[in-house]
Amino acid sequence: MGFFNSLKDEFVLNFIEKGRWKSLFKGLGNTLLITLFAVIIGIAIGIIIAVIRTTYDKNAETLKKNGGVKYRIMKVLNTLCNLYLTVVRGTPVVVQLMIFYFVIFTFVDNGLIIAILAFGLNSGAYVAEIFRGGIMSIDNGQFEAGRSLGFNYFQTMRYIVIPQVIKNVLPTLCNEFIVLLKETSVAGYVGIADLTKAGDLIRGATFSAFMPLIAVALIYLTVVVILTKLVKKLEMRLRRDER
Repeated sequence: MGFFNSLKDEFVLNFIEKGRWKSLFKGLGNTLLITLFAVIIGIAIGIIIAVIRTTYDKNAETLKKNGGVKYRIMKVLNTLCNLYLTVVRGTPVVVQLMIFYFVIFTFVDNGLIIAILAFGLNSGAYVAEIFRGGIMSIDNGQFEAGRSLGFNYFQTMRYIVIPQVIKNVLPTLCNEFIVLLKETSVAGYVGIADLTKAGDLIRGATFSAFMPLIAVALIYLTVVVILTKLVKKLEMRLRRDER
């Protein structure tokens, strides 16, 4: 009984007193908010970069042969995309977040906006590779079909290729977003009151590490399990639609 009484006292101290449980829910809300908007930014950046890179890869010889301004523009854009991917994928996300917060956006007071931009740009690099792989896997006959309909290359990408790619890479994309959700746990490094930071603040106030850290871990686990089940249902539905 002594153990359970001690556990009860720990629970009351960490979550009930001074309404400390509210900070966990506020932190969870900030974590989900950062993840949601970072996902949107990541998809937008990922699609643009994937289209630029695959366009250059598929048409490099033709563009080079024709030369002109179009070739030079595509070459510069492709180089910039490769540089972005190298830098973002080659540095830790926490370092990128700290550079955004303490160096680039020192004039911005809202840490949530900075976190959304930092995680969105980080996610965009990985999403770009997912979409690039999806585009490269599309049969060249689809591009020829677009040309036979009178579409140019970008119209073919927009109306024929990208819709197919999204369907093909959706499960992988969802798994990337689950990873992103967990990566946002480093937002506390720049003082953003996310879920992990909320648990750490409770620990600092009560000098008790067990309860707040276990609570944070269980909340993350619950959210990830729910998202994983949704992804599995999505995969099953996509497989049924293919039959």
